Amino acid sequence: MAEPIGSRRDAASALFNLSGYRVIAVGEEPIIGRWVDIEVSGRPFCPACGAAGSKVHSSRSQRVRDIPVAGEVTVIWRKRRWFCVTATCPKRTFSESTEQVPPYARSTMRLREALVTAVTGAGRAAREVAASFSVSWWLVQATLTAAAALIDDVDTLVVRGVGIDEHRFRRVRYFRLPTGKWRRHEPWMSTVVDLDTGRVLGVVDGRDNKGVGAWLAARPQAWRDRIEVVAIDPSAAFAKAIAANLPHAAISVDAFHLVKLANDMVTTVRQRLSRQQKNRRGRLVDPSWANRRLLLRGADTLSPRGWARLRATFTSDDPTEELAAAWGIKEQLRRLLACSSLTDAHQEKMRLGHYVQVADMPETDRLWATICQWWPAIEVLIVTGVTNAKTEAANTGIKNIKRIGRGFRNAKNYRAGTAPALVDT
Repeated sequence: MAEPIGSRRDAASALFNLSGYRVIAVGEEPIIGRWVDIEVSGRPFCPACGAAGSKVHSSRSQRVRDIPVAGEVTVIWRKRRWFCVTATCPKRTFSESTEQVPPYARSTMRLREALVTAVTGAGRAAREVAASFSVSWWLVQATLTAAAALIDDVDTLVVRGVGIDEHRFRRVRYFRLPTGKWRRHEPWMSTVVDLDTGRVLGVVDGRDNKGVGAWLAARPQAWRDRIEVVAIDPSAAFAKAIAANLPHAAISVDAFHLVKLANDMVTTVRQRLSRQQKNRRGRLVDPSWANRRLLLRGADTLSPRGWARLRATFTSDDPTEELAAAWGIKEQLRRLLACSSLTDAHQEKMRLGHYVQVADMPETDRLWATICQWWPAIEVLIVTGVTNAKTEAANTGIKNIKRIGRGFRNAKNYRAGTAPALVDT
């Protein structure tokens, strides 16, 4: 069944709403379903000399992929080839092309924009988007890759602060060596973020100084000279890459990771005491195990009931008072990181060192050695207040995209899927 629309052509074109085209016929067939015939609404211009086409050379039908219009529709473009009227033009004939369907394209630009928006804006999986738009997964991925390539060049951006943090690209894998032993492989990637805008500047293979260092070395010298501060976690690899490529930039260590180290220290002490005193792991009947999460809470966030549970734990399940000492050192570190001036920070550091000396435990000694090693970066943190929060937020967004996509096996597709989605985070 075919129905030439005649005088209703303009109304149908407005309803179809594809810029630069008009609807010339619509129909419905048992096999292909609804279809729409379209053609370019104006005269095209020669791409070589710019002269307007005046005489049709030939025409052919080309199927074009487009967005669903009140359901799935097959779009057929009556594509014409025109003579060029300029005698000196090297092109004797040329084919029509528009902004919506550029040369050699088989999909409309509005379809490509809808695919990118569905994946990056709505957070949908590429496979789901492909099924809903009746296109292949390859088209969705190719569109994402093209969108990632159109993002502004990082080298043209004015960046003053950079955050670097790692995340796991894929699940842990095991490989068998020729010797018969198994080797654990964790595919890590590092995210580089603009601390002012939160925009992802790059996703680098690995979490060592080579990958991050190579990415920084690839930036122009003027770009690197503008970097004032870099926020990282206590990673010697990142610090080495920054020292080699951004020697003038100040390094700020993230407070969250330092508190995490202190919490890990408290957990290690609790587990050691349980093994030494009970010759077993902690159980629910042990107050220190039952309140293990309470031990990691900040003292300033505890309610009166929480304080009562904490004191009862130290009284009944800490005969050597080592657990209480570890908890006190953790809280002293939190007070140090909350200082607003270097003078107060130095005083709190001296108090922390005294507590560590009195505690005399290997776990607290290791924490103190880490604090001393990273003290210049802690001073930068206290003075500038620069943290890695926006980098962590970008990593969270990347992980959500990875979960929605059920993981990625190809690093190139991984970057293409995350970069457009995190441009304006």
